[in-house]
Amino acid sequence: MAHPVLPHEAKAGPTKAEVRAVLLRKLDLDSTDHFVEVGSCTGAVTIEAARRAGRVTALERKSNRLETTRKNLAANDVDAAVELRRAEAPDGLPRDADALFLGGSRNYAEVLDRAVETGIDRVVMNVARLEVAGEATEAFRDRDLLDEVVQFQVSHGYELAGATSFDSDNPVYMLVGGVGGDDQAAEGGA
Repeated sequence: MAHPVLPHEAKAGPTKAEVRAVLLRKLDLDSTDHFVEVGSCTGAVTIEAARRAGRVTALERKSNRLETTRKNLAANDVDAAVELRRAEAPDGLPRDADALFLGGSRNYAEVLDRAVETGIDRVVMNVARLEVAGEATEAFRDRDLLDEVVQFQVSHGYELAGATSFDSDNPVYMLVGGVGGDDQAAEGGA
């Protein structure tokens, strides 16, 4: 599958391609799934999820970021059923989601409460800040959602004085789980 093109930018930037690859493996989306993204921003995750899931709902609280999502969806000819909602989570969450991605940490505890209430079987949250990662891990555990925590660092090579050096991205902590547990954690994921 082709990587999404993101000609339209948002201040926060997209979830990096390497992180999206692991995220999508953990979510294991198929054509019967209703996928929900909280904090769509550039739409990078929404675009890739729309190529796999039967339905996609993308929530974004900021109108300019929602417009960026809309433009990037159009630039990628995404023809799947994608509903864009300008809403604050958890209020804007649909009640029939199968898989949920939290791209940001705003209101995550309330979103996790709603995931438990509605029985979402796959929940993934990416976190870049260490303190939030610890608090979010406890929030997943307290709700019996946590299957695994993955921390990874991506570095990209560049030419330096005729050799290769590396620029590293910030580490990402990925919390993976869902209501009723997930067999993929035992399989080793990505």
